[in-house]
Amino acid sequence: MTKPPRATTRQPRPEPQRSNRVRAVSELLPDVGGAAFRKFGFVQSAIVSRWGEIVGDRYARVSAPESIRFPRGKREAGVLALTVSGAFAPMMQHIAPEIIERVNRFFGYPAVAKLAIRHGDLRPAPKPAPPPSLKPLSQAMGDSLRGIADPELRAVLESLAAGVAAQDEAPGFGRID
Repeated sequence: MTKPPRATTRQPRPEPQRSNRVRAVSELLPDVGGAAFRKFGFVQSAIVSRWGEIVGDRYARVSAPESIRFPRGKREAGVLALTVSGAFAPMMQHIAPEIIERVNRFFGYPAVAKLAIRHGDLRPAPKPAPPPSLKPLSQAMGDSLRGIADPELRAVLESLAAGVAAQDEAPGFGRID
């Protein structure tokens, strides 16, 4: 006699907790970038985002981690591939044991055993644009805002007008003459 197949009922997956709050992009980034980082050899995306803290600002300006390659089936004794700009490669090769020690201290276990240094250009971090200077308003704008009774609203509008005026004067923006 054969037994009839058992009817299995699937339990629905519980929905994740939803939060009705604004979350920073940095809070969401590990979830979004995690798969991409793992694809390129990073078990932990924090090594890329916190490279300056791991090796120090001096070395972070001239180097960037590319990937970590582990032996098959292991998560230790890997090879950390670094991109180093210009003539800094000999210096980085000289301090390789210190970099390996710092990376392993960051991970908390001997994740890296060797460095593979590759010459390459590093993209400098984009410099944030300076805030617009709040110059005094033109006479016409100042006269039009004097009729507003609420001092807080008037201050906000003056600030907005000064920002617009500063943006019109900035090179690359504004009107074409």
